[in-house]
Amino acid sequence: MPAEAETWTILRVVNWTAQRFTERRLPSPRLDAEVLLAHVLRTDRLSLYTRFDQPLVRAELDAYRDLVRRRLKGEPVAYLTGRKEFWSLGLAVDPRVLIPRPETELVVEAALEMTRDAPPGILADVGTGSGAIALALKKERPAWRVLATDISAPALDVARANAARLGLAIELLEGDLLAPLAPFAPLDLIACNPPYLGDAELPSLMPDVRDHEPRVALTPGADALGLIRRVVADAPALLRPDAALVLEIAAGLGDGVRALLAEHGFVGITVRRDYAGHDRVALARRGA
Repeated sequence: MPAEAETWTILRVVNWTAQRFTERRLPSPRLDAEVLLAHVLRTDRLSLYTRFDQPLVRAELDAYRDLVRRRLKGEPVAYLTGRKEFWSLGLAVDPRVLIPRPETELVVEAALEMTRDAPPGILADVGTGSGAIALALKKERPAWRVLATDISAPALDVARANAARLGLAIELLEGDLLAPLAPFAPLDLIACNPPYLGDAELPSLMPDVRDHEPRVALTPGADALGLIRRVVADAPALLRPDAALVLEIAAGLGDGVRALLAEHGFVGITVRRDYAGHDRVALARRGA
């Protein structure tokens, strides 16, 4: 935005920024402009609408300009603000972890459904990242023991800080996929949002995702089903009979995941679609 000495009100700043973001073809330009300004002003988006005529002081303009420049270079809004809402939990996020998506709340919904009538037991979130799934499950199932694994120690640091700030007691375990869970078997549910995009799909991603979010959390390599195969193969040895497995999957993987689950003895296999009508969550129970 221009640096000349003139009055920049909240409304003028938001309109100017939304226009710049639109010209760069960034998604949700108006929303991004408002979220970034609310962050600078340490308020919420709604309050901006009651203060449209309020002028910004120089320090606020400078801080906002810096965020706008970084957003124009492709940095995700959640990394710029350091925060992402998930399951009504305000999670701290940064480039050490994947930014939680609204679609992943469908994993939480399925996990809660699969444990609705069960007595308190042990839930596990594999590849926890920011801790989103594990913390949402602990919020809704406070009497249950919740384990969360990740191969990335820096990611676990983010999850640990989120758990402490939210006052939700989850147990964090470093290791590859299900390996850290063996001492805690049998488990009552395993939830997992694994990397499920093949390398060939990465160029088609939005630049803010492709260039800024951790690659290890996006793709398992050339084979999009690579990590899902391992989870499905290893899960039966860790689950009680009739215990649940809930997986987030990519659009188009539904048939392949169904076949994998059946091959490894799972029953009651269902693939649910997300809000856009794409395959998104596979759920099943371990056979007897």
